[in-house]
Amino acid sequence: MSTSTSPALRAISSMATRAVLADLVRAWQQQGGQPVALESVGGVDAARRVQAGEALDVVLLASDAIAALIAGGHAVAGSQVDWVRSGTAVAVREGASLPDIGSEAALRAAVLQAASIGYSTGPSGKALLQLFARWGVAEQLAPRLVQARPGVPVGQLVARGEAALGFQQRSELMHVPGITVVGELPPAVAIDTVFSGALVAGGRDEAAARQFLAFLAGPQAAAAKQRQGMRPL
Repeated sequence: MSTSTSPALRAISSMATRAVLADLVRAWQQQGGQPVALESVGGVDAARRVQAGEALDVVLLASDAIAALIAGGHAVAGSQVDWVRSGTAVAVREGASLPDIGSEAALRAAVLQAASIGYSTGPSGKALLQLFARWGVAEQLAPRLVQARPGVPVGQLVARGEAALGFQQRSELMHVPGITVVGELPPAVAIDTVFSGALVAGGRDEAAARQFLAFLAGPQAAAAKQRQGMRPL
C-alpha cells in the first residue's frame, strides 16, 4: 500500500456519495492508504470535467455514467468497480404531515395531491420522471415539477417550501436541516442507484487508485455505508 508521503490521489464524485466518501477516505488514510484529495460536485459536472481531460485519478459516479466515460475513452476499460447501492427516498418540510408512501398506489396518490414536487438532475431524478410517464401523469405533473440545480440538494427546496414533496437519494436527504425523510419508495417502484468508481484515463498512479477502489468495495467499508443511508453490494 502507498505511504502517506505519496502525492494525493485526485478523485471526483457526485454529491450523492459525498458524506460516505468523506468517512471512507478518512478510514482509508488512517490505515495507511495514500492521501486522497476528493471533490464532490454535481454528477453532470463531474462527468464533464473528466471528459474535458482534467488531471484526475479516480472518478466515482452512478454506474451508467461510469460506463459512458469508459465507452468514450475517458476512463480506463476494465477498471469499473461497483461499490455501493443507494435508495431514493421522499421528504417533506419539517412539521408537515407525513404522506402515506407504503404502496405504489399510495405513493401515486401522494404525488398527485402534492402542490409541488422537487427532484434532482441525477439518476434518481431521471428515473422519477420515467415513473411519472409510466403512470400516465407526466403532463399533469409538469407544471408542478421543480428541478434542483446541479449540486443543490432537493432537501433544500423542501426546507424552503419550494417543493412540498422532495425525491432524492436518502443519503442526500438525511443530513438536510428543516425536512423530514418519510422513507424510501415502496419496493414495487423502488429507485435504486448503484455507484461505481473507475480510473481516469491518464491518471498518474494506477496502482494506488486500484487499491483505493478495492477498499471502497470491501467489507471494511460496509458500516460507513449503512451509517450514511446506503447499502453495501
